[in-house]
Amino acid sequence: MGAIFQSLQRTLIAGVVLLVIIVALTTALSPANVAFGSHAWGAFVMRWLHVMFGVLWIGLLWYFNFVQMPSMPKIPDEQKPAISKVIAPTALMWFRHAALWTVITGLTLAAMNGYIVQALTLHRPFTPIGIGMWLALVMAYNVWFIIWPNQQRALGIVQVDADTKAKSARMAMMASRFNTMFSVPMLFCMVAQQNGGF
Repeated sequence: MGAIFQSLQRTLIAGVVLLVIIVALTTALSPANVAFGSHAWGAFVMRWLHVMFGVLWIGLLWYFNFVQMPSMPKIPDEQKPAISKVIAPTALMWFRHAALWTVITGLTLAAMNGYIVQALTLHRPFTPIGIGMWLALVMAYNVWFIIWPNQQRALGIVQVDADTKAKSARMAMMASRFNTMFSVPMLFCMVAQQNGGF
């Protein structure tokens, strides 16, 4: 068992195997099976992927804002390179790709279920999900086109002078805080739509 937990890849594979076992058991024991390959099954899998990527994206956003940024002033200067050279670039890689795949799976799910146009144009009864989608699209734009370019300069991935580095760090922080602010109503809208709207 210890070998599984010593590798992230093995841990994730074990999670997928456990999921397959659970799905197989619940499918076999359920009188109302949803046929594999059906539209309902595909939509369910897409929703699950959307939630998985969304949890990773917003979890990392909140990690940056609730843990990493407030902790940086408390870290001795000689230890800060571990954050800026190792942890932050890796976390930002997962962060940007989770944002991208959250958007892709969300738009795919909306298209599969036939409400993408109504949601994006904010027609009833899809107003809550539409607002949530627009908030998420703005947030994803910030991740890729404001936060990431500024973080590259702030972390020294792209070499710039000290003044530009400081300005870039501030801009990345402000855009990240903006996304944190947007995440609260975005998550509410996503949940509200699944529970009858508001």
